[in-house]
Amino acid sequence: MKSRILAAAAVTAVALATITGCSSGASGSDGDTITFMFRGNDAEKAAYTAAIKQFEKDNDVKVKIIMTTPDDYSTKLKAAITGRQVPDVFYVDPGSVQAYVKSGIIKDITKEVEASVDLDNVWEYGVDSYRFDGKLMGQGAIYAMPKDIGPFSFGYNKTMLEAAGVPLPDKDKPYTWDEFIDVAKKVTLDTNGDGTLDQWGTGLNVQWNLQPFVWSNGADWLNEDRTKVTVDTPEFAEALQWFADMSNVEGVTPSTSDAQTLDTYQRWMEGQIGFFPVGPWDVPTYEKLDFEWDLIPYPVGSTGETASWIGTLGIAVSESTKNAELATELAIYLSTDVTAQQALVDAGVQVPNLKDMADEWVASATLPPANKQEFLDVANDYGRALPAGNTYSAEWYDELFKNIQPVLDGEQTAADYLAEVQPRMQKLLDKANADAGIG
Repeated sequence: MKSRILAAAAVTAVALATITGCSSGASGSDGDTITFMFRGNDAEKAAYTAAIKQFEKDNDVKVKIIMTTPDDYSTKLKAAITGRQVPDVFYVDPGSVQAYVKSGIIKDITKEVEASVDLDNVWEYGVDSYRFDGKLMGQGAIYAMPKDIGPFSFGYNKTMLEAAGVPLPDKDKPYTWDEFIDVAKKVTLDTNGDGTLDQWGTGLNVQWNLQPFVWSNGADWLNEDRTKVTVDTPEFAEALQWFADMSNVEGVTPSTSDAQTLDTYQRWMEGQIGFFPVGPWDVPTYEKLDFEWDLIPYPVGSTGETASWIGTLGIAVSESTKNAELATELAIYLSTDVTAQQALVDAGVQVPNLKDMADEWVASATLPPANKQEFLDVANDYGRALPAGNTYSAEWYDELFKNIQPVLDGEQTAADYLAEVQPRMQKLLDKANADAGIG
């Protein structure tokens, strides 16, 4: 699952603290050449290469492309910063913005963005993810433009449900938790009669799928000003317990041993899982599946309102670039130029950053999923940032998942575990806020 997720974390605040001031050295530019460092696959490289050729022609500049794998990106970027060879333009995730700003690594590009971009036509979440006013993320100056947004939606195996005689879900009316379990049980089957299950309702990774259920149940990780960890509430405990009970009580997910034999992502790909998360980055791969599938909202908890999260990567400009004007133009171009966006959309790697393009994308697309509108609904209506996206470091958030396995295995109640882990999370959050100068 990790390799499929957009931008979980790059350089940590702790690491950046050791290299504060490095941005005063040389950047990656050389005369009329500017460097662009990103991570991705061959399809993204081809799309960027095509888009950048036009930028080079229009601006009489050479852009040196540096691509890494997703797993190598943060290590190589940190090495570049430490070696005072910061790329002129590079990817940044929201969780690193505060540390980059305080370390003087990235440039405030607010003036240039506001002068040249119709921000009403760019996803608000995408832009706000890179705003920082010196205290809180989400407001103030703009330090990057969105490379993309990644609405995390919920997919279902249409072929499986039809074979089991289960009515297809309503794309506009999400299942309740009880309704979802009922359907999941109907497709959890031994299809070949050998006495062993070989098909399951779902199979979800807690680190990437707990959030929709917690939020839909009226709970959250933090209070509004991000100073208190709030996981030790009855609503949060109910959501986590329900998540664990899908396996331990309801039996609608592969067992631990089943998952070790073949992980749930591969089982979804093989047509053995009824419901599974889907991001825009999955679509090119899922178009090749041997079954029909589509998107629906996540099942809803006590609030009756569906919820999900949105991933994003940003395109930032080095504070030390020798060609700030062109570097900033490149960041804005890659984020908002119609031609550049079309190249990335054609490569099937993202939802358009421009709202009017996204509407056209939904209306004109002929490949699955049929309900692409669900991606836009997440982006427009109910998607949220991952809990650690707006804090100085993610250590406090990661702490929740370090020792959560006994809950998932049914050996500890969710309420007991959350009461135990909350003080540790709070201590780490306090440290993050102190490092950020908050509090």
